[in-house]
Amino acid sequence: MPCERKPMRYGHSEGHTDVCFDDEGKCIVTCGSDGDVRIWESLDDDDPKSINVGEKVYSVALKNGKLVTAVSNNTVQIHTFPEGDPDGILTRFTTNANHVTFNSSGSRVAAGSSDFIVKIVEVVDSSQQKTLRGHDAPVLSVALDPSDEFLASSSCDGSVTVWSIESQTQVAQWKILQKSSDVSNAKSLCRLAWQPRSGKLLAIPVDLTIQLYDRNTWTHVSTLSGDLISQVVNVVVWSPCGKFLAAGTIGGNLLIWDVEAKLCIERQKHEKGFTVCGMAWHPSGGRIAYTDTEGCLGLLEGVSSLSSSSTVQIVNTSKETNDYDDLFDEDDDRMLDEGMSDSRSPVKKPIMEDDDDDDDLMPATGRPRNRGSFLDDDDNSQDPGSVKLDGVPEEDGSSAILPAVGPAVSRPVYEGPMPTQPQRAFQPGSTPVHLMHRFMMWNSVGIVRGYNDDQDNAIDVEFHDTAIHHAMHLTNTLGHTMADLSQEAVLLACEGNNELASKIQCLHFSCWDTHKDWIVDLPKGEDVRALCLGQGWAAVATSALMVRLFSVGGVQKEIFSLPGDVVCMAGHGEQLLIVCHRGTGFDGDQALGIQLLQLGHKRRQVIHGEPLPLSRKSYLAWMDFTAEGTPCCIDSEGVVRMLNRTLGNMWTPVCNTRDSCKSKSDHYWVVGVHENPQQLRCIPCKGARYPPTLPRPAVAVLPFNLLYCQTTTEKGQMEEQYWRSVLFQNHYGFLSSSGYEIDSEGQSRAEKEQQELLMKMFALSCKLEREFRCVELAEMMTHSVVTLAIRYASRSRRMALAQRLSELALEKASQCQEEEQEEEEPAYQSHTSREYRGSNQMSRRQAPVENGCEEEEEYPQEEQMDAEESTETRKLSMHASFSSILFQEYLINIFKLQVSGAGKSSSSPAGQPRTTNVLDSMTMSSRKPAPISGTSKQGKAPVLKPLAPKPKSKVQSMSASKGNSKKLEDSQSEAEKVKPAPAATPPASAENIENRKPKTGFQLWLEENRKSILADNPDFEEMDVIKEGMGRFRTLSAEERLNWTERAKGDSDPKKRKREDEGQVDEQMESNEGSTKKKKPLDTSAKLSAFAFNKE
Repeated sequence: MPCERKPMRYGHSEGHTDVCFDDEGKCIVTCGSDGDVRIWESLDDDDPKSINVGEKVYSVALKNGKLVTAVSNNTVQIHTFPEGDPDGILTRFTTNANHVTFNSSGSRVAAGSSDFIVKIVEVVDSSQQKTLRGHDAPVLSVALDPSDEFLASSSCDGSVTVWSIESQTQVAQWKILQKSSDVSNAKSLCRLAWQPRSGKLLAIPVDLTIQLYDRNTWTHVSTLSGDLISQVVNVVVWSPCGKFLAAGTIGGNLLIWDVEAKLCIERQKHEKGFTVCGMAWHPSGGRIAYTDTEGCLGLLEGVSSLSSSSTVQIVNTSKETNDYDDLFDEDDDRMLDEGMSDSRSPVKKPIMEDDDDDDDLMPATGRPRNRGSFLDDDDNSQDPGSVKLDGVPEEDGSSAILPAVGPAVSRPVYEGPMPTQPQRAFQPGSTPVHLMHRFMMWNSVGIVRGYNDDQDNAIDVEFHDTAIHHAMHLTNTLGHTMADLSQEAVLLACEGNNELASKIQCLHFSCWDTHKDWIVDLPKGEDVRALCLGQGWAAVATSALMVRLFSVGGVQKEIFSLPGDVVCMAGHGEQLLIVCHRGTGFDGDQALGIQLLQLGHKRRQVIHGEPLPLSRKSYLAWMDFTAEGTPCCIDSEGVVRMLNRTLGNMWTPVCNTRDSCKSKSDHYWVVGVHENPQQLRCIPCKGARYPPTLPRPAVAVLPFNLLYCQTTTEKGQMEEQYWRSVLFQNHYGFLSSSGYEIDSEGQSRAEKEQQELLMKMFALSCKLEREFRCVELAEMMTHSVVTLAIRYASRSRRMALAQRLSELALEKASQCQEEEQEEEEPAYQSHTSREYRGSNQMSRRQAPVENGCEEEEEYPQEEQMDAEESTETRKLSMHASFSSILFQEYLINIFKLQVSGAGKSSSSPAGQPRTTNVLDSMTMSSRKPAPISGTSKQGKAPVLKPLAPKPKSKVQSMSASKGNSKKLEDSQSEAEKVKPAPAATPPASAENIENRKPKTGFQLWLEENRKSILADNPDFEEMDVIKEGMGRFRTLSAEERLNWTERAKGDSDPKKRKREDEGQVDEQMESNEGSTKKKKPLDTSAKLSAFAFNKE
């Protein structure tokens, strides 16, 4: 008769379990993670004897009335059986022991521990111990040879080792397992087993197979496998007769092989598909007990009938071995017999020899029976590919078998993708309902804890900010299982039963009247599945595929239907987020849809049930809003995604919490997300998915990291930082459009950070000679930052790039003027429009103020902007047209330098034609690039450096600042008249102009502190000294910087400097005519101040 699988029954709490029989097979002994050892007289025993041996028990073994357990307190203990009295500690380890086992006589106990050590201890005298060292990782299992000569052990280091017990040395070792760091991370427990009595074979579970090794030669002789085994084999155990081998897998498959015939004669499936972690064969061979990782105990009955039905008498004949034709004819006859039979459980009567010993029966090499009669998912009576012969010869060349009669049921087999079990509804920020002490809600407002034990059934509400409300203790008489918390109320709900309807209870603690709570009963048969709170409203999703809206005071509002079962809900302000099933997923994927609704005065649906992206073979683990109101979700693979409103409401992955986990079993339980500052607040859970309520878990903060390519390079890092800043800045526009107050300073800092990153990427692209990429980056810059890019490109002698950027700058300037002239702009625009609008603000920072030159002088490389000086000058903003005039004046002065310096520069070789300035032909109205001379790319072409204009240019800039935008063409024509003047007049050297210019406060401070900077950093060059000085000067207070500025003004009198100009010009020109090189000015960027700022 076939094997019968008995229904599972609860034995221990959830976690690892183990099982064994007593010597006579009268009792079943189990242990579990609850620390108890239970003795069952049978599977139907409703009152098993329980022995508490510690906090957790990892393994149990029983022999000769001695019960040995591996306990979590790093000890191996002995108890008497069946009394259960403690009989001392057998041995100790530095960490917990993972597996214990007796030898065949019961005189020795072997134990393997997580401290890489294996010990063999005498039961009578525990002081007689032998220690085996050699593994490099925790030991998974141990097995003693029936002859007490060898011990086999498996380890997380990927090896299976055979030890000589007497010499305590390694005899053989095979690297056949997958490596892991700990037993909790191991792919399999890899429970080894020696063949009883003879000990000839050692069975080792390796992935989806069982490998057999010969004891005499330590060679691999055969492999037992099956095509239907889709999960890793976890544990193996031999039958007492040594003819059969049983195995349990991760996916809950139970298989029995006839070892000599290498046939899988039985397959059963765990009723719930849980991992089988413990197996034991009854001493009589008729039953197999097994346990799973959920603490349940199961039993296979009628195993002995398999051995008898699968054996036939071997008849020696002179007939030669059947050829392939005979073999196929035999199969055809069998199929005919199966088609004629109506029985689904055939009983076969094998021919027996005179000797009735089961051990002398030879197993059949044909099909023992039709396994399809037990497994609905198997249509074949034998899997030809499930047997691998690796060297064990057949004892006889021929055999005669009795063909079994069985039915053949032909039905179509579906081989496509399998549907996925739909995800159940859950509350974001809550732990599972079956826990006695659990978090019902943990969000940015507070914590709701639920207690449901024998002593109390209550709910505690705690607020992060006690100014909102004091802590509350509520008696949970209605049995609420769902909760949500806001700054206005606490919303609770419970499911209904046959007697009571599902109820909704709201505690409106911010209410100004005396009645602060209300309760609503749902219609009969309709249960609450999810709930959430918003600003002035509450929403409940029910089992009737409906969403019911309530006011926070209890007024029923709209009702609408959902396209599928709800998964979760979230609320923030006037936003309602709903996730529900869109259909059936396949191959482990969930098919979820998301809806986003605005419940304010202008009610609308923002997202209309679009698919919610998740990782492959994952489910939704958390869904809520950030503190700033942006939807955010996390799947079971740890990928965090945030809604990108500027990209058509698409989802952008911003983090992966699994990257921060040290172990595969570790997880992060998210409690909140913040965009400013960029923080992912979560609780680390070691070896679990959910945190315990006590002690109170500590909240950790994880950084965001967009999944960009090549983030180890400088380019990839800056790209990731820039787009992350852009993404996390989008909430400013949404909040302002919704009527909320925003942090304008935070928004300015974010925009400034973005522009600085663009400028750094621009400089990096210039160094790499990626000019097209430079223009692409400049298109994302504001108008004022583009001017800095032009200067950087000019000084890098990239004339073609400078002209491209100048055209782009004029285009941005015209766009700024058009935007200023518009009467009213939309409050919420995309990031690109904010860039152009922000360029006007950046250009206003160039307005002429008395101390404004300091801002320009603090840019030796013009690659970054000064935050403090720009904040001061932002208050003195002017019209956008004046910004464009200043830009033209800057270009005109660059032209004058180029024209005058090209003819007199001593660095140019004699006879070399003057380098054509690529910016000479650029005007406001023309955007086409001017032709570039072939000499502009010569290695010694002069670098464009701005000069201080003559007083006429100052008058020009003053008149332009007081006039309107119509004077743009007049000022430009006057500048063109001034342009040829330097050709007729001997040009003053850069050093002369530097001496004529008054020193600034920063320059004066740098001269006095230069020695201290060089003393601290002796290897600094001039540019490094200036950068360091800039950093130190910024740390000074505003009053100190103002004092230095006043001192600089007192040191240089403008009137005295004006009288000395004529003599200094003549003397300086005479001294420079004989020199071959010009002296480098101290600060080149300071020369821009004369035409960019009006000093009086």
